[in-house]
Amino acid sequence: MAETRTEALHKNAEGLDIQAPDTVLSYLADAQIEAAKVVRHAIPSIARAAEIIAVRLKSGGKLAYAAAGSSGLMALADALELPGTFGIHRDRIAILIAGGDDAFRTLAGGPEDDTEEAAAAVAGAGLGKGDCLIAISASGTTPYAVKAVEEAARRGAATIGIANNRDSALLRRAQTAILLETPPELIAGSTRMGAGTAQKIALNMLSTLTAIHLGHVHDGYMVNLMADNIKLRDRAARIVAAVSGRGTDEAARLLEKSGGAVKTAILLAAGADSTDAAQKILEEAGQKLRPALSALGHDPEKWKPLFGKDHARTEK
Repeated sequence: MAETRTEALHKNAEGLDIQAPDTVLSYLADAQIEAAKVVRHAIPSIARAAEIIAVRLKSGGKLAYAAAGSSGLMALADALELPGTFGIHRDRIAILIAGGDDAFRTLAGGPEDDTEEAAAAVAGAGLGKGDCLIAISASGTTPYAVKAVEEAARRGAATIGIANNRDSALLRRAQTAILLETPPELIAGSTRMGAGTAQKIALNMLSTLTAIHLGHVHDGYMVNLMADNIKLRDRAARIVAAVSGRGTDEAARLLEKSGGAVKTAILLAAGADSTDAAQKILEEAGQKLRPALSALGHDPEKWKPLFGKDHARTEK
């Protein structure tokens, strides 16, 4: 079997165990930076994937992540943030990890070879036409991830594969392939390191661009967040205040009136007659705040906060 990049030895690895601690740590830091840089080459495929996911979520479909081992941890970290950060309902997100919940305590290697478990997990998630599955595998050959893509595609779901080895089975099977061709690891085969870093960055980019397509981001604000604790309720009020130019007390009052919906609260501040009217404007604007504000006669390109007198945005 030919050696793959993810199993090869890094150029700085020779004599690593006899290097000074500062040298070892410098090599490790540099290797992470090298890995992060390769994600730029995947931007076109990440952009295509985000559009595919957004179309399915907008139409009521589900998004599933499938992976094993450290790739599963990267998938989990991204998937669990989507409800809180972007307000995507938890029942629309499925996390399929080889070995199930036990994997997060042991990360045993055996389950990643279980293709029957992968097929059953896809079926159990109810994936089909109108849904989307992202499978992640550093090697691109993990049987669990490859089988998940095959089964999801058989059931009519869109499939996206993320791998760190070129021309791997996962990238060939997936309808949309995202190659993150990271350098060899400083500890050969330890793909929790550089490969995992690149996966985490790519998943962050993918889910964030998806959320932008769905109207869940306005400027740099998460305007569809699920404010279910003190910190997030405070953040929601600050977002409403920042975008509308109202004080934080008024922003909190509008949030209470809107049932915690940030975009609705902002539209109430902008002059919407009621929460129902604000929600109707949002529906007509495709849930995007910028065109919704324009519908109320505001020009969000010129002002931020939109209604403050002393906060004119610098002309471009």
